[in-house]
Amino acid sequence: MTRRALHFVFKVADRKQTIKFYTEILGMKVLRHEEFEEGCRAACNGPYDLNWSKTMVGYGQEDNHFVVELTYNYGIGSYERGNDFLGIVIRSGDIVERARRHSWPVQEKGDVVAEHPCDVVMAPAGYPFLVCPKTNPERPLRQDPVERVILSSSDLARTTAYWRDILAMTLVHSSEKSAVLAYANDQCHLEFRCTAEPIRRGTAYGRIAFACPAAELQVIENRVKRAGHRILTPLTRLDTPGKATVTVVILADPDGHEICFVDAESFMLLSAVDPNANQLLSRAIEKDRATSDLGIWRVQEAFCLIPFDHVPQLGGAGIASMCNSTAPRGAQAHFCLT
Repeated sequence: MTRRALHFVFKVADRKQTIKFYTEILGMKVLRHEEFEEGCRAACNGPYDLNWSKTMVGYGQEDNHFVVELTYNYGIGSYERGNDFLGIVIRSGDIVERARRHSWPVQEKGDVVAEHPCDVVMAPAGYPFLVCPKTNPERPLRQDPVERVILSSSDLARTTAYWRDILAMTLVHSSEKSAVLAYANDQCHLEFRCTAEPIRRGTAYGRIAFACPAAELQVIENRVKRAGHRILTPLTRLDTPGKATVTVVILADPDGHEICFVDAESFMLLSAVDPNANQLLSRAIEKDRATSDLGIWRVQEAFCLIPFDHVPQLGGAGIASMCNSTAPRGAQAHFCLT
């Protein structure tokens, strides 16, 4: 069984506008929606011990499409964007037309992918989506429109060594300014672009997820540990109410980009398309609007979970800044080491 790129995780503060963008502008479908009453033990929703939700959107079922995971933390009104995430590339002949029809801003030829100019549309939280010509001569048989995820790298050689030599991805293409990797040519590719600026992840930072056989999870964790790289969450099991329990390990590459490996066997059960997903999401949005109007989600105190190995690089001022920026407005921020 080949390892496979699954999805990218975004934190969002406005579900209604966000879902409108993904469905009406990008043309994706809501695949499943899940609600949680406590923070994720693998920090899937970030460093928040709050009620939260997860909504999966994409162009098709998760076992053969790369999709997007939208995490929403109740009571959090905004997130600070960094410069770590640079975009998701989609092959489409319809997105720009739909965007213009809905008066959604389009930056014509705002980026270049594989030497071809692409238009750019922005999600409500400021995440860029690069819209390229529908067909790609280099990958003519690929059905999934989502072609690649683009992230920043402060050192391409170091980044490439990590993803290729430790995580066993194939280097598809490299130059002085970028490197493209993948587990298979028919999957979503991962591109890193070199930046001269220090990489800032802010509080909006995301996470990329891959599936692998369950037997490989401990092997991956051991390999990363031997190489001296960070393991954010050692092998653990995650529950989803009413659905399959999965086993994951969460890593961080040299620039802090978060990586989730999940066991493919359980994930296949968890990720089944839910025909009631739209209804569940709409109901949650309406309930959230009603409770927000009543002030029910007004948080008095917020606890920011800081991984112990982040302390040296953050320092006291950095920890205080992170906690205060992630706490809901008016809430007193505290931090806990994990």
